[in-house]
Amino acid sequence: MTGMLASVTNVEEALLVLQAQVDIIDLKQPALGALGALDNATVKHIVQAIAGHCPVSATIGDLPMQPELVFNAVSAMAATGVDYVKIGFFPEGDSLATVAKLAALTGQHALIAVLFADCQPEFELIGVLKQAGFKGVMLDTMDKKRGSLLQVMGKTTIAEFVSQAKARQLLCGLAGSLRLDDIATLLPYQPDYLGFRGALCAQHKRTGQLSGAAIGQIKHAITNG
Repeated sequence: MTGMLASVTNVEEALLVLQAQVDIIDLKQPALGALGALDNATVKHIVQAIAGHCPVSATIGDLPMQPELVFNAVSAMAATGVDYVKIGFFPEGDSLATVAKLAALTGQHALIAVLFADCQPEFELIGVLKQAGFKGVMLDTMDKKRGSLLQVMGKTTIAEFVSQAKARQLLCGLAGSLRLDDIATLLPYQPDYLGFRGALCAQHKRTGQLSGAAIGQIKHAITNG
């Protein structure tokens, strides 16, 4: 059964999607990039407001793959009490060294790697993530102007990503400017989650205000797909 991940920026939005019974509440600041981070105090406040009624994930920001830098950001974000910490695997830096450094945290915290479909991600990394103790892996898009996940990556490749993640028993998510119409295409691949931000906002503006009607439409389409 595929669940719905909804990205929010503040307590009010978090409570709105909680009321809609989404499956994961994801905390990020879209104005700061593909995986822009909220400040840790805001994250902690939202976690307290959700009070365990729904799993919460949070991003650490658009950081280069510098092991010490990423390690410190993950440690600080994990201390807020979120259930999952999401790490974007950006092109700059050393991904393998960063994964090796983060392996020291995977015993205590659930880490989710985010690979970018528009940056020609290497799926060989999925096996490395599993060995390091990561909890899951997602596909997203880095440059939101280039279009949705389905516009920057072929369906066969997306299906292969899901298959490889599931074969390693990793949580698997698909995101990247997804819209309502994309749900029917992606559900047959059976990802654990489909992630949304822009499609939940008025006029599909990812930095805009959430629309209760749009949240309901997306949730209904996933649940009844």
